[in-house]
Amino acid sequence: MQKVGSSRRADATPHAAALIEGLRDIGYSLETAISDIIDNSVTAGARNVRIVTETLSDNPHIAIVDDGTGMSEDELIAAMRPGSRNPLATRDEPDLGRFGLGLKSASFSQCRRLTVVSRKAGKTSAAVWDLDDVAERNEWSVQLPDNVSGIPGLDQLSSAGTLVLWQKLDRLTSGLSQNPVKRTEIVNRRIAETERHLRLVFHRFMEDAQPLVIMLNGRRLNPLDPFVSKNSATIHDPEEKVSLVHGDVEIQSFTLPHHRQMNKADWEDIAGPEGHLKSQGFYLYRGKRLILHGTWFGLCRQSELTKLSRVRIDIPNSMDADWKIDVKKSSAQLPPAVRDRLKKVIERIQSGSKRTYRNVGQKLVNNERLPMWQRIQAEGRIRYRPNVEHPAFADFSEKLSPELRRGFFNCIALVGASLPIETLHADMAGAPEQIIADRVDEDTLVQAVQSTIAVLMGAGKDLSEIMMLMKDVDPFRSAWEDTQRIVTATIEMREDQ
Repeated sequence: MQKVGSSRRADATPHAAALIEGLRDIGYSLETAISDIIDNSVTAGARNVRIVTETLSDNPHIAIVDDGTGMSEDELIAAMRPGSRNPLATRDEPDLGRFGLGLKSASFSQCRRLTVVSRKAGKTSAAVWDLDDVAERNEWSVQLPDNVSGIPGLDQLSSAGTLVLWQKLDRLTSGLSQNPVKRTEIVNRRIAETERHLRLVFHRFMEDAQPLVIMLNGRRLNPLDPFVSKNSATIHDPEEKVSLVHGDVEIQSFTLPHHRQMNKADWEDIAGPEGHLKSQGFYLYRGKRLILHGTWFGLCRQSELTKLSRVRIDIPNSMDADWKIDVKKSSAQLPPAVRDRLKKVIERIQSGSKRTYRNVGQKLVNNERLPMWQRIQAEGRIRYRPNVEHPAFADFSEKLSPELRRGFFNCIALVGASLPIETLHADMAGAPEQIIADRVDEDTLVQAVQSTIAVLMGAGKDLSEIMMLMKDVDPFRSAWEDTQRIVTATIEMREDQ
């Protein structure tokens, strides 16, 4: 014990076994843990990262191998030290680390044995953290094996680069050690969830001119761009810049295409498991690496009409403290200066998404587009009624006697008054892309086509105008090939008369 002035000092070095076990419970998931390891690969200049999982053997493992610059033995020992970097220290621009904890805390969250093998300047170095060994010795010391042969994944390591090997996967295989089939099923499901996460988190690196290639069990992962920026129907707003003390914040908003302007597979891919409603909002990137997404930071509510709005926010690694980036690099808080700016632009940010949906809905009320329904807004209320002037209704009603005509229009009015509003609202709020127009049989479609052509030709419309109008509305749009065939037959029949 050392006396200093009027106070004393005592050694408070933490117990190795207790603290290192505590590092396991910071809150990593498998996907955030693997992402943290890949951060180190990116910082080391890697262009290729290979993830290999072995789940069928008695000693399952996960290996992550890169072709970065690698580390000397001294550098490796430093990297294996918990808290190897001061989070307040200035970092190079491409450095994705912060606390110097990622390699260790991410690995310990998934396994009890971490082996790192690194190759640099023709020399191979290895270091091992084994938590069972630490628990027994209670020492802050890593093992430095002299012989690295036989280490799983070593054959994947090239002339320079690093192998991170996870063994004793107790968090992934807990309680399943005697059931390899069940263990493999569960681990593979977790790996599948991780795949989408990696495609999203590192998509901008994977889209670079010199792309980062991530291989998962021999299969190359494709980037998942949450803004669908290459789709011609995506709306890109101008970039904005907010200059703060520790750097610039760049903001750009996007409005995704309506689901009818994308194929179903792409639409579902960018929605993710929670759907588009939960995927709207801000996407925060730190050095092009996605940190957080699917939140409005409390500035507004997630809604169906705004679910196409996504806002990219780019910050440099010099602003970690301002944004309160956590160890896992999976959460952040909005600085007051940025919050004030986003409050001013958020209505414009959201208006694009609302406009996209309303433009599609506007076809209901456009008289030039053969609306089957009328949208009537009056006295603060909105009603939908079948359009009795639609050619299909008008042509048929002309063939009826006055008494039958009255009954026919009464039936149409009953259909309009019985619109299942609550059910429609629930379905639209949940999964609007799953709602489709009902198909009609051949006879119904023939009657609708013939009536429409007769009325519109009587109004002076030529065939090209009629086809353009019909292609935009159901039931013709959803059965367009059949509609074209019936139109051709109807025109030929009229010409023969």
